[in-house]
Amino acid sequence: MISDLERGRLSRVWSHRPQFLHLGLFITAYFLGCGFAQSLAITPGTGISIWPPSGLFIATLVFASRYSWLWWVLGACLAELFSNFLWFHTPLPAAFLIFAGNALEAVAGAWLVNQTCKRPVRLETLRDVLAFVVLAAGIAPVASATVGSAALAWFGIQSQTFATAWPLWWIGDATGVLIVAPLALVVFQNWRGKAQLSAARWMEACVLGLIFLGIAALSLSGYLPFAYIIMPPLLWAAVRFEFRGAAVALTVLALITAVFTISGASQFAGDPESQKHNQIMLQLFLAISAFSALVVAAISRQHQAAVLNLRESLEALGDRERELSQLVDMVPSHVWRLRPDGDPTFFNKRMVDFLGLDVTDLDKPGISRLAAMIKAGVHPDDAASFGDTLSHCLATGERFSMRYRLRRADGVYHWMSSRAEPMRDHTGRIVQWYGLCHDIDDQMQAEEALRRSELQLQQMIDAVPVRIWSAVPTGGPVYFNKRYQDHFRSVIADFEALGEPRIEELLQELVHPEDAPEVLRTLLTCFETGVGSAMRFRWRETDGYRWAECRVEPRRDEGGAVVQWYGVSLDIDEEVRAREALRQASDKLAQATQAASLAELSASIAHEVNQPLAAIVANSHACHRWLGAVPPNVERAKITAERIIRDANSAADVVGRIRALFKQSTETRTNATLSSVIAEARDLVAEEAMRQGVRVSVDVASDIPLVAFDRVQIQQVLVNLIRNGMEAMDDGAISIRVRHIGDVVQTEVSDRGRGVEFPDRIFEPFFTTKEQGMGMGLAICRSIIESHSGRLWVEKNEPRGATFIFTLPIEAKAAS
Repeated sequence: MISDLERGRLSRVWSHRPQFLHLGLFITAYFLGCGFAQSLAITPGTGISIWPPSGLFIATLVFASRYSWLWWVLGACLAELFSNFLWFHTPLPAAFLIFAGNALEAVAGAWLVNQTCKRPVRLETLRDVLAFVVLAAGIAPVASATVGSAALAWFGIQSQTFATAWPLWWIGDATGVLIVAPLALVVFQNWRGKAQLSAARWMEACVLGLIFLGIAALSLSGYLPFAYIIMPPLLWAAVRFEFRGAAVALTVLALITAVFTISGASQFAGDPESQKHNQIMLQLFLAISAFSALVVAAISRQHQAAVLNLRESLEALGDRERELSQLVDMVPSHVWRLRPDGDPTFFNKRMVDFLGLDVTDLDKPGISRLAAMIKAGVHPDDAASFGDTLSHCLATGERFSMRYRLRRADGVYHWMSSRAEPMRDHTGRIVQWYGLCHDIDDQMQAEEALRRSELQLQQMIDAVPVRIWSAVPTGGPVYFNKRYQDHFRSVIADFEALGEPRIEELLQELVHPEDAPEVLRTLLTCFETGVGSAMRFRWRETDGYRWAECRVEPRRDEGGAVVQWYGVSLDIDEEVRAREALRQASDKLAQATQAASLAELSASIAHEVNQPLAAIVANSHACHRWLGAVPPNVERAKITAERIIRDANSAADVVGRIRALFKQSTETRTNATLSSVIAEARDLVAEEAMRQGVRVSVDVASDIPLVAFDRVQIQQVLVNLIRNGMEAMDDGAISIRVRHIGDVVQTEVSDRGRGVEFPDRIFEPFFTTKEQGMGMGLAICRSIIESHSGRLWVEKNEPRGATFIFTLPIEAKAAS
C-alpha cells in the first residue's frame, strides 16, 4: 500500500512535470551533445572525449525545480540510450551503468551548486563561478568518471583499464560542464528576454565576432603558432559582454575546435601514436579557455557591479546632499553655522530671506563677520548681552541659549529663541558650531497678552465684593484675593508675621469655636474625596461674629485629577437673621392658625352633634303631643320616647368617636356587613328625604364579604354623603351601590344634582361651596376612610350629578 507521505510526494512530482516542448528540446539537445562527443572521440581504442551532455544535464537540474528532476533524468536516459544505439554500440547493461554515472554526476553537481550558491544561480560573482567550477566541473564528474571507467573495465570495452580511462573520462566531463553549462544557464535565464544593447555595443559585438572567428580558425588550423592565441579575444568577450559573451564565445570555440579536429587540420590531430596526448591537450585547451573566460567574466561582472554601485552611491549621496540642503532650507527655523572663533559660515535660505543678507554680505573691512552680524541684525538693547553670552560659550564650549530681538529685512524686530551646540572631533576639539534660531515673536506677544490678562483678572478678582481663595490639591493655601487679605489684617494681629498660614491656623483665628471643628472636617473630606461642598458658619469680624457661607469646588485636568481648589465666601448674616425673624413670625402664625383651626373644629363638632340633637328635639315635641292628646296616646308616645333614647345614644357616640379620632385613641372595629349600616343611615335621613321628595335606593351585591369597621364612623360618612346629595338636588333619587372589587368593598353614593365644581379641593378642611357650610364634613369623612386604610374620592356623572366613592379593605381585622 502507498503511504500518505509517498502519495504526497508522487503528487508533487506529477504537478511539477515540465512542459512537453521543454522536455523535447532537452532530449534533442542531449542527443546532439552525445553526437558531438562521438565526433571528437579521436583517440584510437577509446570512446572517451569531451562530453557536452554533462554540462546541459547539470544546468537543467540547477535551473529546474527539484520535484521535476525525475522527469529530466528520464528524458536524459532516453536520449543517451538512443545515442548508444546509433553511435557507441555499448552493451545495454554497460550503457545503463554509464548513464547511471552521468545522472549521479548531474544530480550531485546540481545539488551542491544550489546548496552553495542558493537560488537562483546566475554565475554573476567570482564566488559563484569558483563554486560552480569546483563543484560542478571538479567534484561532480568524479562520480561519472568512476562509474563509467569501472563499466568499461568490467565489460572489457575496447580493452580499457580503469586507470587509463578515468583521467580521460573526468577531464572530458569537466570540459563539457565548463563549456556547455554557462551557455545553457544564459539561455534558460534569458529565454524570453530581449538583448538590451545599444547600436555601438552591437557594432562592437560584430567586430569582436569577426576577430574571434578569424583568430580561432587560424590558430586551430595550424597557421598560427599555438591555439592559446585565441585567449585575448575570448577574454575581450568575457570582459565586455560578461557571462553572455563568454558563453557564446566558448560555444563557438568548441564548435570550431570540433570542426578542425574532425577534419584532421587541427593541431590536436595527428598520427595514431600521438592521438592520446592530443586528446588530453584538446580537453585541457577547452577547459582552460572556459575556466579563464568564466573567471574573467565574473571579475568583470563584479567590477561593473562595483562601478555601478559606486555610481549609484555617488548619485544617492548627491541626492541626499540635495535633500539635506532642501530639508535645511525647509526647516521652519533659522539654521546657521559658525567657525570655532564665532564667524558665521552658513545661513539657511529661511534665515537669508529673513535677514535679507547672506554670510558673504558680512565681509567688511576692519570688522569680523560675527561683529557685523550683531551690528546689522541684533536689537541695540540686546546686542551687548548677545555678544557677551556667545563669547562666553565660544570660550568655554558651553551650550548657547538665549532670547533676543533680531532685525528682519523690512526693519521690524522679531523675538527669537536661539540655541547652538558645538561639534567636536575625536580629540574633543571644537571644529564648528551649529545653531537653530526660532521665531517666537507671536509667543512673546501671547505671553505679554497673558500677563496683561492675568493682571486684569487679578484686579477684577480683587474688585469683586466677595472673598475668594484657592488651594493646591493637598489643601495648602496659595492665594487670597485682596478682600480676604484686608479682612485678615483687620481681625488677626501681626498677620504679616504668619507668612503663608495654614488652613488650620486660619480656622482657629477666624471661625467661631463651636463651628471650627465641623468646618475643618468638611474641608478635609473635600480634599480627600475630591467632591465640592457648601458650609455655613459664624465668621469673625471686627464687630463680632457674623454668619458666612463658603462654597468649595475643585478644578480638574483632562484626566480628571484635581489640580486646584476654589468658588467663594459670602456674608449671609442679614439673610440668616431675616430667616430667623421669618421663622419666629411663622411660629406665631402657626399658633394663630391652630387657634382658628380649634374654633373651626369646634364648629365641626357642633355640626356633627347637631344632627342627632335636632332629632331628639323633634321626637321630644312629638312625644309631648302624644301625651297631651285626649285621650293620651301612650303607645305612640312610648315609641317616640324610644326614638329619643336612640338619638341621644347616637349623639353620645358621635361625640365619643370624634374625641377618639383626634386623640388617636384605640378604635373599636367589628366584622360586619355594610348592608346593615347602610340601612341605619337611610333610616336616619328618611324623614328629611321625605320632606325634600328625594328617594334613596340601595343596591348591595350578594357576594359582599364581612369587613372590619367602626359602625358609628362609617354610618357618619354615609349620612354625610347622602345629605350632601340631597342638598345638591331639588328632587330626584340618590342611589347607593355596594360591590366586591378585588380585595376591597367599594361603596358608591350617586346623585343627579349640580355636580362638583372643584373636585380637587372639596376634601380640604374649611373649603366649602355652601353659603352656611363650614367645609369640615368631607374632610372628616376622608379622615375616617383613610383611618380604615381605604380611599375616598369623587367622580362626575354624565350628564349631571356626582358620585362619591369610598373603599374599605377586606383584610382589615376587628380590634380586640
